[in-house]
Amino acid sequence: MKSYPKVLDPNKVGEYAGLAKSGGGYVWDEVLEYRVWCHPHNGAPDLEEGSDYYYAFETYKEALECSNDILGAEEPLALILQREYIDEPSTGQYKHVKEERITEWPVQFLERPRRTESTIPNFMSVDAPENKLDIIRGIA
Repeated sequence: MKSYPKVLDPNKVGEYAGLAKSGGGYVWDEVLEYRVWCHPHNGAPDLEEGSDYYYAFETYKEALECSNDILGAEEPLALILQREYIDEPSTGQYKHVKEERITEWPVQFLERPRRTESTIPNFMSVDAPENKLDIIRGIA
């Protein structure tokens, strides 16, 4: 099993709002928690009068075990903090946004290196490689 980053503050796991942005931003700064969403219409126990719900975990391993144990559960997601991020309002048009946001990501996106002070400036540079995503992937 792959190893994913530790959460920023284990004491806050389960305290974050259920609603968050979904994906995007290209970079990550911190993992806040790992989530498993459960869907009663797909067979998960109906604990919220037919509404979807999630369980929050400190580790990916715990989230994966939960996901595997509950019928109607999704694969784990990571709730992440982006202190800065890259917006793409239209294909190939990028904007450096210097504000915080919280979003849910597929955990596989955490295989990209954590954002550094140079990640976004290098991505936005006129000298960036043709495939700018190589910068995000940590291979350029």
